[in-house]
This record gives sequence, structure tokens and C-alpha cells, in this order.
Amino acid sequence: MALNFFDQFESPVLLGIPLMAVALTCPWILFPNPTPQWLSNRLLTLQNWLIKVYTQQLLTPLNLPGHKWALLFTSLMLFLMSLNILGLLPYTFTPTTQLSLNMALAVPLWLATVIIGLRTQPTAALGHLLPEGTPPLLIPILIVIETISLLIRPLALAVRLTANLTAGHLLIQLIATGTLVLFSLMPPVALLTATVLFLLTLLEVAVALIQAYVFVLLLSLYLHENV
Repeated sequence: MALNFFDQFESPVLLGIPLMAVALTCPWILFPNPTPQWLSNRLLTLQNWLIKVYTQQLLTPLNLPGHKWALLFTSLMLFLMSLNILGLLPYTFTPTTQLSLNMALAVPLWLATVIIGLRTQPTAALGHLLPEGTPPLLIPILIVIETISLLIRPLALAVRLTANLTAGHLLIQLIATGTLVLFSLMPPVALLTATVLFLLTLLEVAVALIQAYVFVLLLSLYLHENV
């Protein structure tokens, strides 16, 4: 059977049952539960501190009504980070490499920010479609362009996350396959490619964390325009 590098992005199936739900549930199982004691252990203390720092940094530019999204944004970022990092382990599956899943996350959240803007400040929300001081002849063209850029935002969110993770996984698999082949042919070159593979894996871990942060950060910026 010919090797297909894209097989790793297919949804896992066991006895004809898709395991996508299991892949989406596993990250939440790994998080430590809050302790009823007065003092938390080191792991919980570090986790709470990181969440506090991230939430403060994310919500500082937002107005007070936008702070209601703190729990949603923080949970979404932790969820995406966990999915992305767990997908780097052997014999695992990365749900965030599926464009359908990323669109299912991006479209409702983006649409909620747009609806909030149209409900609370419709004049300002519609004003984003036409920059101030536009010449009259360019008004129809700019309205169409700004409308398209507004509607394409959720697609850009989903494609950015999908493309970065897919490209990283493919590159890791290509270099790993080359390293295994070169071990029997040219061991010194195989050692060099193994070093590159190790560095690329560290880079992919950073990409997994950064892409989850960027996804939520862009959503917060969209919310900032509408609150």
C-alpha cells in the first residue's frame, strides 16, 4: 500500500464509530480539578497564575461589557492549546487540523460579536463599512470591499489555524520518514536530520500555543470593535 501523508488528518474510527468526540473530550480530563483546601498545590497555583495573567492581558483593551467574555475566551484558549499539543504525541489525532471544526468555532463567535455591535451601537458598527473622508465615487466600492472583508473574517480564522497545524505536521512526518531511511544509508546525515526534527518539534509546540492565542486574540479584537 502506498504511503499517504494525509492519512494522519483523517478522523479516527473504531468499529465504524468516529472518535472525534473522544478527541475533543480528552483535553478536559487532563486538567487538574480545583482543590477544596485553602492552599493549592504547585501545579494548580501555576495554572491559576498563568490564566490570570492571560485574562488580564486579553481583557485590558476591552470595555466593561466585553469582560463578560472572559470565561469563554480563557476556556477556548486552553481548549485549543490542549488539542494542538496533544496532537503532537504519537498515535494521536489533532481535531484542529479539520477545517470544519475550526469553522464551527469561528463562525458562531464572530457572528456573536457582529450581532452585539449591531444591537448595542448600530451606527458605529455600520460605520466600519465606510471609512471617514471617503470620496463619493469610491463609496459603493469601499462598502463592498469592507463587507467582504467582514464576512471573510471567520474563514481567515479557521484557515489560519488549520493551515499552520497541517503544514507543521506534514513537515514533521516528512523529516521523520527521511531520517528513518537515511539511518541505514548515511548515518551522519541521519543524525543531522534527527537534530533538525527535534528542533522542528520544539518549534511546532510553540506554533501550537501561539496559534491558539492568536485565534482568541483576534476574536477579542473583533469584540473590541463592537462593544
